[in-house]
Amino acid sequence: MRILLLGSGGREHALALKISQSELCDELFIAPGNAGTADCGTNLPFSVTDFDSIKSFCKSEKIDMVLVGPEEPLVKGVTDILHEDDELKNMKIIGPPKKAAQLEGSKAFAKAFMMRHNIPTATYKEFTLENYQEGVTYLQEHSLPIVLKADGLAAGKGVVICENPLEAIAEFELMIQRAKFGEASKKVVVEQFLKGIEISVFAITDGKNYVLLPEAKDYKRVGEGDTGLNTGGMGAVSPVPFVDAALMKKIEEKVVMPTVDGLQKEGIDYCGFIFFGLMIADGEPYMIEYNCRMGDPETEVVIPRLKTDLVELLVAAADGKLDKIKVETDTRTACTVVAVSGGYPGDYKKGYNIKGLADIDSQKSLLFHMGTIAEDGEIKTNGGRVLCISSYGHSVLEAVETSKKEMEKLFFTGLTYRKDIGFEFS
Repeated sequence: MRILLLGSGGREHALALKISQSELCDELFIAPGNAGTADCGTNLPFSVTDFDSIKSFCKSEKIDMVLVGPEEPLVKGVTDILHEDDELKNMKIIGPPKKAAQLEGSKAFAKAFMMRHNIPTATYKEFTLENYQEGVTYLQEHSLPIVLKADGLAAGKGVVICENPLEAIAEFELMIQRAKFGEASKKVVVEQFLKGIEISVFAITDGKNYVLLPEAKDYKRVGEGDTGLNTGGMGAVSPVPFVDAALMKKIEEKVVMPTVDGLQKEGIDYCGFIFFGLMIADGEPYMIEYNCRMGDPETEVVIPRLKTDLVELLVAAADGKLDKIKVETDTRTACTVVAVSGGYPGDYKKGYNIKGLADIDSQKSLLFHMGTIAEDGEIKTNGGRVLCISSYGHSVLEAVETSKKEMEKLFFTGLTYRKDIGFEFS
């Protein structure tokens, strides 16, 4: 098969590596890719939202399958645009259409969907400029802490947990009146705070059947001990030590199955990954958020543990035959540690040379590029999250220690990383 993968991050590097290892893959293209994905296939010089170029390339190169990595093109309708073209209507696309992608693109849409299908979640209300004052009153009277979420896409940073009413009202004003997150916060979802442990569960569905992939836990805060600002993710572990068969049964019955059934009942086509962001409170799962794609950096621990041929899995999803597939998983623990640019998630500089890439022990660890670019014969930083190192171990501690040891071989100006990924399991 000739496969096109859209995206440029660590998620896409992990997917590209796995796809390139499949006997079903004849040629892999990545748009736009990064310095790491270039070792797995051919990088292309256009962005994930350059739909005209994507469409033209699929036609000229006779692409058999498109796998959409990030959320933005899905929310903007790339699947619909490609499938509406007569020349491409038979091409396999892994990624839901625009209507289904609202599960991630709109927090309000997702919460209403959960309510309609009795999926356990925190209570909530939504507000815009039109009922702004009502929102202020609601915040003043609500128990604390309280969660404010930008309705739209905000690069994983549109969620604020407020500990007092003044802070909540100030953030509410910044979001709605001062467009803190641009268009994304024109509508704000105000949500009950749930105390527990967050985990990520992943499924791939053909719209009717689904299979579960390994679960993971990621670490969003920039600082050790889960302190500081939220980021796109500073590391992840899989499996999650406290997630046993009984809890997974609850998650399937109360969250996964009602979601897939709900999409079917509402006539919403869905072929692709579903990310279930869950809070486990007192042993019970509560839905926090959906993503309509794999997470990052969770992909960098989930996909390395997948023993089943990824392309075979994707073809089964596209053909509606996931009920014929059994997923096999590596029983070892995988951990990834992310190296970020100095200043991230605030302002940071790009273009620093990265040293030590060739020194990583490929027998122990996998190096995934996240925000890198090849320029003038050098590999340079090109983002806030630059690289991550994923390692296997027989425990979280062993896997984390291996990743940290390999991370010490790398250098670029401002390089920082959390040394305590998986700390609560060590």
